[in-house]
Amino acid sequence: MALLGNLIKRGIRIREGLDQDFTPPFDLQKSELRKMLIAARNTQFGKHYNFEDILPKLKSSDSKAFYQDFSQNIPIHNYDKMYNDWWHKLLEGQKDVTWPGKIKYFALSSGTSGASSKHIPVSLQMVKAIQKTSVRQILSLSRYKGLPAEVFEGGTLMVGGSTDLNDNGNYAEGDLSGITTSRIPYWFQRFYKPGKAISRKKDWEEKLEQMTLKAKDWNITIIAGVPAWIQILMEKIIKHYNLNNIHDIWPNFEIYVHGGVAFEPYHKSFEKLLGRKINYINTYLASEGFIAFQANQGVNSMRLVLNNGIFYEFIPFNEQNFDEDGNLLESAKAIMIDEVEEDVDYALLITTFSGAWRYLIGDTIRFVSKADSEIVITGRTKHFLSLCGEHLSVDNMNKALIEVSDAMGFSIKEFTVAGVSHDSLFAHHWYIGIDEPVDEIALRDKLDHHLKLLNDDYKVERIAALKDVKVKVLPTNVFIEYMEENGKVGGQNKFPRVMKGEKLESWLNYLRNRGLI
Repeated sequence: MALLGNLIKRGIRIREGLDQDFTPPFDLQKSELRKMLIAARNTQFGKHYNFEDILPKLKSSDSKAFYQDFSQNIPIHNYDKMYNDWWHKLLEGQKDVTWPGKIKYFALSSGTSGASSKHIPVSLQMVKAIQKTSVRQILSLSRYKGLPAEVFEGGTLMVGGSTDLNDNGNYAEGDLSGITTSRIPYWFQRFYKPGKAISRKKDWEEKLEQMTLKAKDWNITIIAGVPAWIQILMEKIIKHYNLNNIHDIWPNFEIYVHGGVAFEPYHKSFEKLLGRKINYINTYLASEGFIAFQANQGVNSMRLVLNNGIFYEFIPFNEQNFDEDGNLLESAKAIMIDEVEEDVDYALLITTFSGAWRYLIGDTIRFVSKADSEIVITGRTKHFLSLCGEHLSVDNMNKALIEVSDAMGFSIKEFTVAGVSHDSLFAHHWYIGIDEPVDEIALRDKLDHHLKLLNDDYKVERIAALKDVKVKVLPTNVFIEYMEENGKVGGQNKFPRVMKGEKLESWLNYLRNRGLI
């Protein structure tokens, strides 16, 4: 078992996993926050918020005194506040701002109101923390039943962003996967595929083509990557070599590690590409850090990583803490991990080794096991459409429609968009309220164009899993009358911008009954 043996031989500490198994979550989290407060006490952020006054409370006989000071003195930050107040200084090359030293890497994440991409700082300490958690996940595979030893002797194919990062003088920027992969430890390089040369390529089509040509030379046992790209890669390989399934070329392929989007929509089409059943492993790796991973075989939940560079807080996702648009209320209250309850949705706050402080990451989670800190991701604090990793926000939608309506000379009062199946992949279907004559094809093309400009992730997925965009123009009164029929009248009732599930079926039935589709 070469890979597993290497991990142990190189001194990877299994003890960290055992610490989490046998130490109270509160104690682990208190220890992580202590490390961060000590490390950052002399930064601009640490001095501004008087970390030196918070630190003595860690020794108080009142076990929660430190957290009371921490949460009362330091405000909750979303990206815009964190960037405008602090992180913009990092891009200018300043050091010791929110974390000791100079930040050399920034992960590009999906668009906000201010830019097409968020710049998330990634410290060297965070790179090491992410690698350490990745190792812990691999070590957890040793507990899986029925897993052949060959899994740890083959290659691990990691399909992610380019490791050829954009150099901006003061810093380098790119996908988090590109940042972490560019710093893969030397002992792992013999197992890592597709290798440095292919990983540096920025053109996805060229990268997929080269991986397809090299596939015959590899003994792949583990694959990691976003489902859409992995599905497309396997389809290309099967077609190129005229195979029945991917196991014809990689007979020892046993484990697929996924994350970023829900895997359920892909499951059926994915299994059509396989020759037999494999193990699926879910991960929660955000641009801000490695938050959780599936530690047990055959479950949907993931275990929060409590002792490796992230301190968590939880805000109940309800009307007491958030408005109807998912905006945090000033009166919102957060709690630590010892106070959470199972089967309650929480918005996640994180403080990290990269200098994010009480940062509202935008995801909502639910504990399925408090004792084991096992969670599932339940959604976003704001409406997003992300079938395959496009992370399309309502803000993106609004901005694109404003640009299009200004350019084409009409007004838009209502719209909604749904994610739908398109062959084995996906499409977006827009329903837009316009009372003037309009060319739907031109509208569709301009809308698609502006969304690509606003959102980097959307642009990438439009050449991958998001195969089509459809637009249906409807009279504005159709939207109003639908709301009236459903008793949603008045200023507090807004037409949903993203339609899913039962609401989508209700909307489609309404349009069918009126002969509009």
